[in-house]
Amino acid sequence: MRLETSPRVLHVTQPVGGGVAGVVTELVRAQRAAGFDVSVACPDSSLRRVLRELGADVRHWPAVQAPGPSLVGEVLRLARVVEEVRPDVLHAHSAKAGLAARMAVRGRIPTVFQPHAWSFEAVGGGTAAAATAWERWAARWTARVVCVSKAERARGQRAGVRAHWRVIPNGIDPVRFHPAAVATVRPALAPLAGLDPAALLVVCVGRLCRQKGQDVLLDAWPSVLRRVPGARLALVGDGPQERPLRYRAPESVLFTGAVTDAVPWYQAADLVVLPSRWEGMALAPLEAMACERPTVVTDVAGARESLPPGHTTHCLVPPGRPGPLADALTRALLDPQLRASLGAQGRRHVLAAHDVRRSSEAIADLYRELLGVRRTAAHRAEPTECREPIRS
Repeated sequence: MRLETSPRVLHVTQPVGGGVAGVVTELVRAQRAAGFDVSVACPDSSLRRVLRELGADVRHWPAVQAPGPSLVGEVLRLARVVEEVRPDVLHAHSAKAGLAARMAVRGRIPTVFQPHAWSFEAVGGGTAAAATAWERWAARWTARVVCVSKAERARGQRAGVRAHWRVIPNGIDPVRFHPAAVATVRPALAPLAGLDPAALLVVCVGRLCRQKGQDVLLDAWPSVLRRVPGARLALVGDGPQERPLRYRAPESVLFTGAVTDAVPWYQAADLVVLPSRWEGMALAPLEAMACERPTVVTDVAGARESLPPGHTTHCLVPPGRPGPLADALTRALLDPQLRASLGAQGRRHVLAAHDVRRSSEAIADLYRELLGVRRTAAHRAEPTECREPIRS
């Protein structure tokens, strides 16, 4: 048996981009550095290459985002991966992986589920009711539900999910996400995006989809332009809403498409915004603050907890409302001293509360806790009471 400090971990994720992929990548990086035996099951993507470069054993798990006729095959394929890897701990990320992983394992090994925002918030009607019912049911097969904010946990509790909870806030790498002078970064981006190096620039980093609320931002943008003529808005990312967003966007809005590294865009910004409709705790605001950029966010789960004390007055607006969003953006754009103060405070806050080393170590401690409980229980149990063996 391996030492308790070096478990074999299997991460399962269906999302291979955005914040979920970022969290998985940082966990794999930290766990490999700590000597863990790490495997990841995910669909084919560039994420697979990144994880292999970090030393992870990456297994192909073809899975689509939505539940449907493919689910049975996805569960069976994942069950085979589990039997091949024989992990000590299974860590499922986001709704689809949480669904398939818990159906495949059914609590036979310690299973950690991390919703990364609840699935029932993304849908409505009967689909939301079904997703809620599933989360309530699946909690019995879940050793711990890891939420990235107290608000995300509270949302699950209000939905009737009865679980063993653990709140571990998201973390980012403050070395990678670091401040740089706008004047040194923006000239390199200007030729690529047709960007005026002297213009006030608002940057929104995120998948172009309903969750991230770029449509609300475009509704707010004309009001900003009337009061801050010449301002530019950059939407960094791609996604299913790119075509309709491009259709309605004025010339002052730049679409960068997918980028391999968002750091230069944070550093080039005068102001960063994320107008999400729902989150658990978004990474983009933490990344922007680590780059010492003032950041306006909507008051969704995790937003208040991610901001420094005192920032809610200037940086927090109601979701889905273009008017208050435009007012907050305008106030910050017209006040360079305010932006500088908010940026400096944000960087200090991230260093103190959202360093990825802290969140990664908290996850590792959780694994050790689960393995300790499991092994103690196994010593007490009679042979007939032991669950199905996972490792010979």
